Amino acid sequence: MFYKAKVAISNRHVHLTKETYEKLFDEPISKYRDLNQIGQFASNQFVDILNGDNVIEHVRLVGPFRNYDQVEISKNDARKLKLNPPVRTSGDLDGSESITLRTTKAMVTLDKGCIIADRHVHFNTKDAAKYNVKDKDKLNLHIMGQKRGTIEVFAKVSEDGFYEVHLDTDDANAFLLENGNEVVLEILDKKA
Repeated sequence: MFYKAKVAISNRHVHLTKETYEKLFDEPISKYRDLNQIGQFASNQFVDILNGDNVIEHVRLVGPFRNYDQVEISKNDARKLKLNPPVRTSGDLDGSESITLRTTKAMVTLDKGCIIADRHVHFNTKDAAKYNVKDKDKLNLHIMGQKRGTIEVFAKVSEDGFYEVHLDTDDANAFLLENGNEVVLEILDKKA
């Protein structure tokens, strides 16, 4: 079965625990704007991310606080930082890269937490039932346009998920995609 979906391009960003946040900032976290994923927001707070002398400045924090620290970057970012983070789903941090966070207040080095986020499609539980999709199912994403192609994505099902495709900036640039572009999601036959 084939369904239309919209793309949301995920730029580099950071998720923090409340404990790590309080080491880096004196002020409470504040909302810049809500994200489509219910309850999540882009904050007004930024950190620099470092690996030795290699730095990417002004990386946005995404709230609310989580129970783990995670830095999501692209492969291009990883090259700049001279890192080789694994491609992972959010929260799967064993064996991920160490990285340092810096603000005007402090520097904190995370022993793990730097990843390249895997391509995924968010579904809430109602949409997942409608499309006959389960969490972590593999799906095909067909991209039309000047640089067309098909890539594999996985389903990310949660109670409050907002139906959209999340690709990082490298994937989006490879296919000349912009936020809000329409793509075609193929739900694979589970009997095959």
